[in-house]
Amino acid sequence: MPTLKKRVKFFDSSEGAEVKQTLTVMATDIRYNTGTSYSANAERYPNNRIPFVDKHMNYLNDHPGIDPYHYIANLRLMTKIR
Repeated sequence: MPTLKKRVKFFDSSEGAEVKQTLTVMATDIRYNTGTSYSANAERYPNNRIPFVDKHMNYLNDHPGIDPYHYIANLRLMTKIR
């Protein structure tokens, strides 16, 4: 059985800080479609809108087997305004 990579306290790690910085830069860049999206968590997001950075940081935190650098590369391709 393969061993899954565990990411401990991703939000507090240096890798997490680097990823967050990259996502923040993407969110402010007009070349990318990085608007908010729907969130069912009304307790945390009262207007039911989750910011781009929060959405992708949460995803990476919940899926420790994903390489965050590949994820960001794919995210850039998917959100690029053409």
